[in-house]
Amino acid sequence: MNEKPLHASIKEWIARPGDRFEVTVDGYVIDIVRDDVLIEIQTGSFASLRTKLRALSGAHQVRLVYPVAMEKWIVKQKNGGPDEASRRKSPKKGRIEDLFHELVSFPDLILNPNFSIEVLMTKVEEFRHFQEGRNWRRRGWSITERRLIDVTDRRMFRNADDLKSLLPDNIGTPFTTKTLSELSGLSRRLAGEMVYCLHKAKVIGLAGKEGRFKLYSYPARRIQ
Repeated sequence: MNEKPLHASIKEWIARPGDRFEVTVDGYVIDIVRDDVLIEIQTGSFASLRTKLRALSGAHQVRLVYPVAMEKWIVKQKNGGPDEASRRKSPKKGRIEDLFHELVSFPDLILNPNFSIEVLMTKVEEFRHFQEGRNWRRRGWSITERRLIDVTDRRMFRNADDLKSLLPDNIGTPFTTKTLSELSGLSRRLAGEMVYCLHKAKVIGLAGKEGRFKLYSYPARRIQ
């Protein structure tokens, strides 16, 4: 099934005795079946899983496992071969809120009691090789694969309240995306994706406007 190294390593890391692998359920191939729980591992975009997860969670307990690279080493290989041209630690550090980059594909699914998300905080290696004229953003260096070094933490999100716990304790209400960005240290884009997901999950609600910024409140009700 052309399984990538990172996906395979995570599957091995979370596996338990008695698990069944690559099982077909309701026409879909499932990474791991553990008793009555269907476990899907996704290392990339959630968009491709939208139909599959909605269909399966209608009748089954479904857990989506998603790794976030809190630490990443970039390995550049000579001519795509095994020899390293360089190895350096990326200055970019992932954080658990990166989940919202992908959850925008189906934020309301967390309202389904059959659905849950487990985020793994990881250390990974990202291998790249040079291809002339390709990937101008990385100056011709293309990502060939990612490999798991370690899993440092894990966190389960079973419902909308679990997602709400990622809001800063001191955010107050009402608040704007700008306020969330400033208090949490998130980029404005990621703060916007977080607000979008929490709104769709009915954790927060619109509460008017402050200038050109929308105001949000929680619980999800309009402030009079």
